[in-house]
Amino acid sequence: MPNTKTAKKAMRQSARRTEINKARKSRIRTFIRKVEKAIASGDAEAASQALRAAQPEIMRGARRNILHKNTAARKISRLSKRIKALSA
Repeated sequence: MPNTKTAKKAMRQSARRTEINKARKSRIRTFIRKVEKAIASGDAEAASQALRAAQPEIMRGARRNILHKNTAARKISRLSKRIKALSA
């Protein structure tokens, strides 16, 4: 347990940030799942729409250090590649 006043405050802040980051990461995963579900159904138009919705969420996560920026770029790239293959 923290002993000093500042350590106690840091612990509270850390707990609050952890909760917020958990929610954001979950939101990103939900958007990615929607894209993958649309790809699995074979509907290129729905998958494309889902990716357009997911892309800003993924990049927002990268901007807020929930994901590394290269990880976010890689996820978007791989999803769009799968959608492109689906529509071809």
